[in-house]
Amino acid sequence: MPLSREKKEAYFERMKELLGSYTKAFVVEVDNVGSKQLQNTRAGLRGSAEVLMGKNTMMRKIFKEFKEENPENPICDLADLCKGNVGFIFTNGDLGKIREVIDENVRPAPARVGAIAPSDVIVPKGPTGCDPGQTAFFQTLQIATKITKGQIEMTNDTHLITKGDKVGASQAALLQKLDINPFTYGLGLKMVYDNGSLFDAKVLDITDDVLAAKFGDALIMIANLSLVLNYPTPASVPHSIANAYKACLAITVQCAGFSFEKADLFKALIKPAAEPAAEE
Repeated sequence: MPLSREKKEAYFERMKELLGSYTKAFVVEVDNVGSKQLQNTRAGLRGSAEVLMGKNTMMRKIFKEFKEENPENPICDLADLCKGNVGFIFTNGDLGKIREVIDENVRPAPARVGAIAPSDVIVPKGPTGCDPGQTAFFQTLQIATKITKGQIEMTNDTHLITKGDKVGASQAALLQKLDINPFTYGLGLKMVYDNGSLFDAKVLDITDDVLAAKFGDALIMIANLSLVLNYPTPASVPHSIANAYKACLAITVQCAGFSFEKADLFKALIKPAAEPAAEE
């Protein structure tokens, strides 16, 4: 049912207000997301973010008008992402915390006939709870089985569905028999907008610990190359000083008549114990 003129005007005003008020946004896919699930996500984000859904043609038109009114605002680049079943989550807060709320509202879902599989489905081996009379059903799917304690048991893990394939009737029926909900549906993070920068949502997986580890690995590599090339750098100088000290120490502990302050402790540790005095 098309929106009335009043509702369209209200929607235009609300979206323009969001575009002008927020500097960060998630572009999310809303395929297979129910109204209750979306409502729970809105409730979880209340006070920290705003969820906006709408028709792509209408949103692109609003972006166009907003760009004419605010030509310097880079948020208008989001207009190119209005393709498919997408929406926006606007915020000025921590993107990581917003993503946590979104992930909390992901729900398991059964495999429906004709649906495109969002991920691979592997059914683990083991008892199925099905009686021996249903053996032919498993044979149709080319699944190796045996009868154990009066029920069918799968002898191997079975790669039942490949990501991107359509779910067949037999596959959906098997998963239903085994009471397996193989898929999860929720707001899928597609892209992230942050103060004029647009990047993949996977970037949010890079934490401070990950960056510190990567920096440490790079520092070690630079230090090793510098030492091999005998070319001093800030990364290799501490190692060069330590190696020079070790070389001086190795020579000093062999010299009975020479020592220096930093070597005295080591010389004392390796000094042979004095021989006991001879008895008279």
